[in-house]
Amino acid sequence: SKLANVLFTYELARRIKGTGATANCLHPGVVATNIIVDRQTGLGSLTARLMKHFFISPEQGAETAIYLATSPEVQGVSGQYFRRKQPIESSQLSYDTETAVRLWDLSERMTGLSQEQAVMEWQPANATI
Repeated sequence: SKLANVLFTYELARRIKGTGATANCLHPGVVATNIIVDRQTGLGSLTARLMKHFFISPEQGAETAIYLATSPEVQGVSGQYFRRKQPIESSQLSYDTETAVRLWDLSERMTGLSQEQAVMEWQPANATI
C-alpha cells in the first residue's frame, strides 16, 4: 500500500542516517496510465482514455522521482515525502514509528534477509562499514 511505502521509507531513512545514503518517497500525482486496463478483456480502456484529459502524463508523473535521483538541491536530504519536487507532510499515520518498525521486522521475516545481511551484500568487497 502507499502507507506501507511511506512507513518503510521513513524507517529506512532512520536506519541509514549518517551513512551518506538517502531515502525519500513521493507522490507522483494522479497519472493517466493504462494500469487499470484488463489486458485480457480490455475492460477499463474507456476510463483510461478519459483520464488522459484530466490527469497528468506519465512523463510529468516521473518528474519528482527524477528530481530526487539527480538534483543537487536535494543531495543529503533524507526521510522526506515529496510532491511536485517539494517536501510536504504525509498522513498522520505515516509518522507512527512503532508501526514502521513492525513493518520493517515483517519485511525482514518475509524476505529472510536482515538489515545487516542486506548491507553486507550491498557494500563493495573492500568497503568498511
